[in-house]
Amino acid sequence: MNLNLTNKVAIVTGASRGIGRVITQVLSQEGMHLVVAARSANLLQELTCACPTKVIPFAVDLRDEQAPQKLINLTIQAFGQIDCLINNAGATKRGDFLQLTEADWQDGFALKFYSAVRCSRVAWPYLVKTQGSIINIVGVGGRTGNADFAIGGTVDAALLNLTKVLADRGIQEGVRVNAINPGAIVTDRLQLRIQKLSSENGLSLAEAATKMAEQLGIQRFGEPQEIATAVAFLASTVSNYCQGTILDIDGGQTKTL
Repeated sequence: MNLNLTNKVAIVTGASRGIGRVITQVLSQEGMHLVVAARSANLLQELTCACPTKVIPFAVDLRDEQAPQKLINLTIQAFGQIDCLINNAGATKRGDFLQLTEADWQDGFALKFYSAVRCSRVAWPYLVKTQGSIINIVGVGGRTGNADFAIGGTVDAALLNLTKVLADRGIQEGVRVNAINPGAIVTDRLQLRIQKLSSENGLSLAEAATKMAEQLGIQRFGEPQEIATAVAFLASTVSNYCQGTILDIDGGQTKTL
């Protein structure tokens, strides 16, 4: 299927590792030019060298209030347009609600939620011009509360509501806004959780992985490629009737409507 993404321009935040890295690779393979943002300059540089189209790295901490404006300015200077913004940055701390500090909560919102708010706000006028789209990479924690994921679930729920808010505005201005909720995806972050479960229960890594999948009610973990393929679909004109869509890609982990 031709997604008609050749020579379109995308921004991917949180692009140095995991899902964001694979999203960048897939969109580049589809012919898009990109600006990729994360804090690790070295990993971003490696990523740009592995992509077939023009990819510009921007090492930045998106918790900085001024960073989103700089990111959008760089993209416009380099390419003159923005067709798609993928808000993917942000990891939140897990732990006991009573042990999580004010700083933990502030950090969780600063990177994942507020960076998405600021990037979307600054990019919006350019997306109106191209009739482009925003794709928020959120998480299943925003749909189902979990005692060990208080910050992440709360931030994710806020991002899902933001998706609906911006989609409502986008109906009138021609900007499509959608979200993807990844479940347990094979990334470095998931591997750390498996290692923790392994050490706490005296299990091998393979046994711990099997146990975690069983606890989540799924047959296997997902692959970053499966998320990236969905991003390419939502970035393309093939998905023009998707507006405010929240797509759970979680192997059936989410049981609610």
